[in-house]
Amino acid sequence: MKNVKLIGTSSVLAKNKVKFDDINEYLGEFKNISPRIKKWTNRIQPVMKEMLGIEYCHYAYNAKTRTFDDDNLTLSIEATKRAIEDANINIDDIDLLIYGGGYSHQMPPFSARLQGELGMGLCAEYQIHANCTSVYKAIKLAHSMLKLGEYKNALVVSSNVISSCFLPGYYNQNLITKEDIFLRWYLCDGAGAFVLTSTDEEKGGLFLEDTYVESAGTEYPSAMGNNYKNYLTNPVDEYNEGAHHIKQLYINVLNEYAYEENERTIFFNALQRMLALKKIDINQLAAFVINMPSKSVIELIQEECKQIGIPKEIFFNTLSDIGYIGPPAGLVSIDRLLKSKKFKDGDLIMSFVMEVSKFMQAGFTLRFIV
Repeated sequence: MKNVKLIGTSSVLAKNKVKFDDINEYLGEFKNISPRIKKWTNRIQPVMKEMLGIEYCHYAYNAKTRTFDDDNLTLSIEATKRAIEDANINIDDIDLLIYGGGYSHQMPPFSARLQGELGMGLCAEYQIHANCTSVYKAIKLAHSMLKLGEYKNALVVSSNVISSCFLPGYYNQNLITKEDIFLRWYLCDGAGAFVLTSTDEEKGGLFLEDTYVESAGTEYPSAMGNNYKNYLTNPVDEYNEGAHHIKQLYINVLNEYAYEENERTIFFNALQRMLALKKIDINQLAAFVINMPSKSVIELIQEECKQIGIPKEIFFNTLSDIGYIGPPAGLVSIDRLLKSKKFKDGDLIMSFVMEVSKFMQAGFTLRFIV
């Protein structure tokens, strides 16, 4: 079996940096929602700021021009170019391309579109859509294939332009509930990329050591999603029914599903399963990246993790400065971590995520070996 080395990373933030306090004004006020929901919308923003711990968000949407300065393709291209440069290889050296992102109904698949725009030659390509766990699944797939030696160099890329779904014109405003617009304060736009290589080397850099994916929410209802049917339907009917709205259960309801019978969070129980299965020594952890979009949730997880010996001091997240960009956050956070902290021989970096659309969990570890 080959070893898998991380040789390039990147992060790209959408150009428009917006104070959290200005989100409603920047994205646009709702004109036709019920008075009750309108009142709640104005009241909830400072509450969400305290709960999420976000000072700024980045949007591809330009409020001045009412157009988009970037889209998923342009952000992915920029993230790829930066990662390729960081890896010091050529784009033609990539023989495996995996794109992980939010839900998509485009044809051809986004991975093939990206391949074409990058001018890549013959390669294998995959698209994984699973929201926040998608990039972790992409990393796991690349890890497995590179370990087998089936491919030499893999590009894992993710992007998210979710601001388009939060503009007033996107919604059927007559049907808006709290759950329909709850995510408006959670998510913003950006992209990231990894370049991974299959090698016989055992030292001299950062190695992808373990990857983990699980879906444990079979008994739970979906906490995030839309109401599209299981077949293509008339877009006019979808709009009239509000089926395209991206809903998330309101926080007090969501909290009911956060804990399992052992009074531990779903996240913490999943984390412990990965630690046990992969035989990870937490004493070797130098950094722990939790990809969750809420300061309050991260603080809760920190308290649970402290009980098994993971100190609060090693936690790392990028929420305050850049907001939460969904699927690419797994790549962006590692890129920003590596550019802000030095690691020593044997240090272990861990990243873990929970996706509430159906309580799917995933994680990976990286080890620095001199």
